[in-house]
Amino acid sequence: MAGIPLLDFVLDSAFGFPFQTFLSMPRWPLKRGSLTTMPTKNPACPCGSAHAYAACCGRWHGGPSHLRAPDAHALMRSRYSAFVLDLTDYLRDTWHPSTRPADIEPSPPGLKWLGLTVKRHEIQDATHATVEFVARTRWQGRGERLHETSRFVLEEDRWFYVDGDIHDCHPTR
Repeated sequence: MAGIPLLDFVLDSAFGFPFQTFLSMPRWPLKRGSLTTMPTKNPACPCGSAHAYAACCGRWHGGPSHLRAPDAHALMRSRYSAFVLDLTDYLRDTWHPSTRPADIEPSPPGLKWLGLTVKRHEIQDATHATVEFVARTRWQGRGERLHETSRFVLEEDRWFYVDGDIHDCHPTR
């Protein structure tokens, strides 16, 4: 495509940067669980907040605020995004050691996370909170809904997921 000025101009305009740069960029995802695999400069956050990933859950996934979600609600949303992005290290590091499984598997290939709805966020006291949510997925042609009320604890200025109660879940079509 190089050497066709009009086509290069159209493609450069569409991408907002030189199209040849796009062609030389690595394809997404490079590696499951890598924070460098996001496909655009300001992608929407997977948690559905309508904010850019970097300004939302991305700041808890890496950088100076890594693992420092300010409350249980933000931690829960960041954990959902971590499931979407297969950030298993983040999931492990935000799971309380007393209930953390020995190994956290990435999502099975083909699993599509469809959305998150936070139904309720309640603060029990200064160090305990719950978040009720519904996460929707599709895998092998079947839709699923995970409806859970999760418990969180604040220790040493960090929120951790402890465990949760699963509500009745029904497959969707």
